[in-house]
Amino acid sequence: MHDDRRHPFRDSQQDREAATHFPDTPQTRAPSYKLAFTDEEFMLRDELRPVRLQLELLKPELLMNEAKVNSTIVLFGGARIPEPAKKDRARTQALADLTKYYDEARRFAQIMTAKSLANGGTDNVIVTGGGPGVMEAGNRGAADAGGKSIGFNIVLPHEQSPNEYVTPELCFNFHYFGIRKMHFLMRASAVCVFPGGFGTLDEMFEALTLIQTGRMAQVPFLLFGRAFWETIINWDALADAGTISPDDLKLFRFVETAEEAVTALDDWAGKGEKRGAIPGR
Repeated sequence: MHDDRRHPFRDSQQDREAATHFPDTPQTRAPSYKLAFTDEEFMLRDELRPVRLQLELLKPELLMNEAKVNSTIVLFGGARIPEPAKKDRARTQALADLTKYYDEARRFAQIMTAKSLANGGTDNVIVTGGGPGVMEAGNRGAADAGGKSIGFNIVLPHEQSPNEYVTPELCFNFHYFGIRKMHFLMRASAVCVFPGGFGTLDEMFEALTLIQTGRMAQVPFLLFGRAFWETIINWDALADAGTISPDDLKLFRFVETAEEAVTALDDWAGKGEKRGAIPGR
């Protein structure tokens, strides 16, 4: 981690090292004597939750700043969608049919990473949840182009490890879903959502709500696979019921291919603008 101290005080690393050489006495063995920032049991107390939240926000932010990541393209999508070569392992025929979006995600990430590298490689860096399926495809496409990509993994009850294509120094692990979702959107210059389940829907609707309510600037928001999205969500029914405005349906666009998505990114009305008044309110 980057170290640029300008103060004259003894630093924490020196004291952490010195503390390992204290005489062994009942006092130095007592948990109370541990330096607070090296005491894991202390850091895991319920009362320290605000500190852990802050650390989880700060660590990826600092490391991405040091890696000069200025902006990102976010890829959300299902972990259960295998690559086409492994479609016979899909749990359902529907998942097997969705494997084409693995290839679209991979190709889209490759195209956008190549464009990013041509301009210095610090903007429009691909970021995914770091897991399998569509997430793997996004990181893999970036690797195909010879670029870096980000993975925001999260600890789950079942065993999970990041996919092999995430750039190691930009691979992060989270405890708090909320902080992870903040990091997804803090640098987002575009959001691309592929077919997925609860997690994908959660991420999609939260991002749309932030844009709808003016809490976040408008960015290109692409939903890959119109047939899938119109099957699982009756968008027009929401507008007809008045629970959203018909104008809210203009916040996103359906695409089918990587090339169509690239074109859409270059032609997005209202990009960078924040809503003031909310239509329909």
